[in-house]
Amino acid sequence: MLKQHRELSMSICRTIENNEEAGIRPRKTYQSFVAAAGGHHELNFIEKDVKNYITREVRNVSEQEDAKEFGKSRAAFEYFGDVISFDTTYNTNRYNLVCGSFVGVNHHGQSTLLGCSLMKNEEIESFKWLFQCWLRCMGGNAPKGFLTDQCASMKRALEAYMPTTIHRWCIWHIMKKIPRKLNGYKGHADIEQEMSQVVWNSHNKDSFDRNWNDFLQSFGLADNK
Repeated sequence: MLKQHRELSMSICRTIENNEEAGIRPRKTYQSFVAAAGGHHELNFIEKDVKNYITREVRNVSEQEDAKEFGKSRAAFEYFGDVISFDTTYNTNRYNLVCGSFVGVNHHGQSTLLGCSLMKNEEIESFKWLFQCWLRCMGGNAPKGFLTDQCASMKRALEAYMPTTIHRWCIWHIMKKIPRKLNGYKGHADIEQEMSQVVWNSHNKDSFDRNWNDFLQSFGLADNK
């Protein structure tokens, strides 16, 4: 109805938008129009029209911002989408939804967001749906590498929709578990320190294998599964 009265709609809509930004409730805004006009019968719109206009404008702004962010993510993926880290660590909220993020690294060594999602659960079918949608959004081009935690459901979904992508476990997730795993051992602090040295300072497979064997021998852990 607001759009049908062009002479009034420009100023009315501007007032509605300004009041919304200021945090003034739609009812208060409408009542101010009623007072200025001298009564309800002098207005050619009702309170519901004010609420509908606000809802419509908020939705339009949100869609425009979403489209802009999507375009930025897709463009960034073309340059920095060789290796993607997918993380669902942030899954604690009052709605019990799983928040997943697709993250790459740009030419400045900075993390860049390439997509995100909210999921009800972490089952195989949920990840299949998510990875399929994300690939479609990124133009159907799968990354060369994909880092995740040790979730079996993610692994199965990746095998189904990104069969040529190299899947690796995220070292941060693995190392985060180390203190809890080793806490019961005597001298666990020294073990953790030496293990970190081996993990972070071995730059190829051969050096890691050599350093890892030395580490196991040094602490008498060769037979510890």
